[in-house]
Amino acid sequence: MGDRNLSQLDRALFGLRSLVMNGEFSGGQRLSEVAVAKQLGTSRTPLRQAMDRLIAEGLLERIETGGCRVATFTREDISDAIAIRGVIEGTAARMSAERGVDSKLLKAANTVLDLIDIAIAHPDGVDFDSYVQHNARFHQLLAEFPHSRMIRREIERMILLPLASPYASLGEQTMLPDFLDSLRYAQRQHRAIMEAITNREGARSEALAREHAQTCDVIHNPS
Repeated sequence: MGDRNLSQLDRALFGLRSLVMNGEFSGGQRLSEVAVAKQLGTSRTPLRQAMDRLIAEGLLERIETGGCRVATFTREDISDAIAIRGVIEGTAARMSAERGVDSKLLKAANTVLDLIDIAIAHPDGVDFDSYVQHNARFHQLLAEFPHSRMIRREIERMILLPLASPYASLGEQTMLPDFLDSLRYAQRQHRAIMEAITNREGARSEALAREHAQTCDVIHNPS
């Protein structure tokens, strides 16, 4: 019964997040639980839980009179969120280089980067689902590198926020050549960050991680 409930919640969460981020609802639009539950093919209980999660993530806003609406974001909001993430991950990278990283974690991260290489070398241009999965895993491992509960908590919190994630607001641009080039450049930055951390270069590690966040900003907001 627990697995069944979890499955319903996951379906509601991923489905609702996808609808919001793909622009199916306009900014400020109030969501009807009945209509959205029908659209997602789920019951209202997991949908309410999914709405609570998206409120915490910042995609939805609670309405004082009840219910929730879609949040409205500006380009500056997204850029600010990514910049904050860059500061936190830059700090994590510097601390990792200065403190040293467990060899098992380094091996795991390098394995993930190998899988990202495979994803971006897909014959059709990029295996985007695989890229998203392994890219998220790399950033989770980065959060574990410095063995700091505070750093890990803050990075994990930022990764959960769609505004600050490396793959938010992508839409149809996922198949554009410039976008694919940006993903490949971001992967080269991953490799450079790993090299700097492994070589115990604290300042360089931090600078590279912050630069990587700027690349994410370009991916979010192509000109």
